[in-house]
Amino acid sequence: MAGGEQRGAERVALKKEIGLLSACAIIIGNIIGSGIFISPKGVLEHTGSVGLALIIWVLGGGVAALGSLCYAELGVTIPKSGGDYSYVTEIFGGLAGFLLLWSAVLIMYPTSLAVIALTFSNYVLQPIFPNCVPPYNASRILSMVCLRNYEELTPSNAFNFWMTPSVGHLALAFLQGSFAFSGWNFLNYVTEELVDPCRNLPRAIFISIPLVTFVYTFTNIAYFTAMSPQELLSSNAVAVTFGEKLLGYFSWVMPVSVALSTFGGINGYLFTSSRLCFSGAREGHLPSLLAMIHVKRCTPIPALLVCCLATLVIMLVGDTYTLINYVSFINYLCYGVTIIGLIVFRWRKPKIFRPIKVNLLIPITYLAFWAFLLIFSLYSEPIVCGVGLVIILTGVPVFFLGVYWRNKPKSVNRLTESITCWGQKLCFVVYPQGGVAEEQASSAGSRGPGSEVAVRK
Repeated sequence: MAGGEQRGAERVALKKEIGLLSACAIIIGNIIGSGIFISPKGVLEHTGSVGLALIIWVLGGGVAALGSLCYAELGVTIPKSGGDYSYVTEIFGGLAGFLLLWSAVLIMYPTSLAVIALTFSNYVLQPIFPNCVPPYNASRILSMVCLRNYEELTPSNAFNFWMTPSVGHLALAFLQGSFAFSGWNFLNYVTEELVDPCRNLPRAIFISIPLVTFVYTFTNIAYFTAMSPQELLSSNAVAVTFGEKLLGYFSWVMPVSVALSTFGGINGYLFTSSRLCFSGAREGHLPSLLAMIHVKRCTPIPALLVCCLATLVIMLVGDTYTLINYVSFINYLCYGVTIIGLIVFRWRKPKIFRPIKVNLLIPITYLAFWAFLLIFSLYSEPIVCGVGLVIILTGVPVFFLGVYWRNKPKSVNRLTESITCWGQKLCFVVYPQGGVAEEQASSAGSRGPGSEVAVRK
């Protein structure tokens, strides 16, 4: 089970057990899940040269560092679990927060989990089907069960373009690369479980992001050292092809290593995404059952189950690279809104205590890149980006029906109460006791969908 906290002797509650080492492991483990094994192909395909692809990888790490600095300020100024969702709700209000939560629960995290699981299945199956793409059904079924060529790197050859990339192609290359860096903000989702967040949150970010950027850049250099660009583009599993080139009889090590990495990535994504559902339910934006935790394990079991079910549905729709474009576009849209919130919060509450206060040029630089990426992504992939926007906007009627409309008919209240009671008995869960969790869960009792039921133990 993802994120199994030990049982507290005094009360049922989420525990502050994440130290600096664990915090770094959460960031690095969530970032290095599957992206480095699938995104290199997408980045190279859109850039058209080895040199430009490497530049995209370095810039991707730089942009993630800028964003993480902004999130570090927000994380210690608004010390709530839930990351982007908690900050946007605090700054812009319930509707904006709900739309971010809606897109995250419906698309962002299920899609990311689906891509990681599909990568796991592709790498496990690739040695069995070495000369072709693994069968569609076999890949999906296995995913569900999971839940020396130096010439290309010389300056004279690195920028030999086999196609001239447009600005739109560069935007799509950034989207593909940004998927590999997604997860840099995940520590903000578990702030309330972090020991001394004012110190450990920024430290974990400062350690993890440069380390991941270094690893990603030199991993791509290793790929281009062993394979030509054409071999990389034709490969269905880049790391497997890399292993076959360098390791010979021991090439089986690569699919096993990738499978272990993606399996760990799934565990990390489930840990953090379930906390997002948990935080949304505490605010009354999701059914109150999702704000409850197991009485012994102290984990949000209902939220974990919802994340798993949503991932299974997404896994049956679309190919891997289309899914990456969907999730990367929506991810960046949410990142930008959150960082705009940082500037708005500075303007609204200039005197509030901020343990960390970044230079204003950092969020402005990030937002300039953000605007470039979204505008040209919309131009290059209008259907994919348009569908993503439509999915986000479908949350508006859901918000007004499920959250804003409080005086629901008694029949609806009785139905939600019975479903919540049944869910509590099935999952053996109750509200966390004491602290922020208990206060927000009790206040959600008069706001959220399915929140009319009393706390049961």
